[in-house]
Amino acid sequence: MRRLARLVAPVAALMLIAGAASDPAEQLHDPAKEARARTLFKEVRCLVCQNESIDDSEAELASDLRRIVRQQVQAGASDVEVRRFLVDRYGKFVLLKPPFDAGTAALWMAPFAVVIIGAGALFLRRRKGALDEAPLTAEERQKLQSLDL
Repeated sequence: MRRLARLVAPVAALMLIAGAASDPAEQLHDPAKEARARTLFKEVRCLVCQNESIDDSEAELASDLRRIVRQQVQAGASDVEVRRFLVDRYGKFVLLKPPFDAGTAALWMAPFAVVIIGAGALFLRRRKGALDEAPLTAEERQKLQSLDL
């Protein structure tokens, strides 16, 4: 077991380093700005991979987006300004956690509305069916008895 751990640990460490490292020439010289940029990387969606952040993605577009974020941070833009720049350029989809507004509210509320409308329709249909049942007439009762069911 220890032997397996000795083999797996270096490979796992190498994978972590390779995933976290990008081209050193691209990294900002100021560690605080680089840390801000890396935090923003985790909030921005790779438009190619769609379910990965640009921090995790190896796509060429993700690399371009990382470069844009670093340029914005280097130019002195705040985190809000960087996000706004990306949303203006690529739409709200570029954010992994889009803001809650009228557009996203419709997406979140639509399933609940469908369930409520469906339940209401079923309720009204059952109620209407119960009201439509009229008692049998004497003639209908006699025909039913003659069937010998």
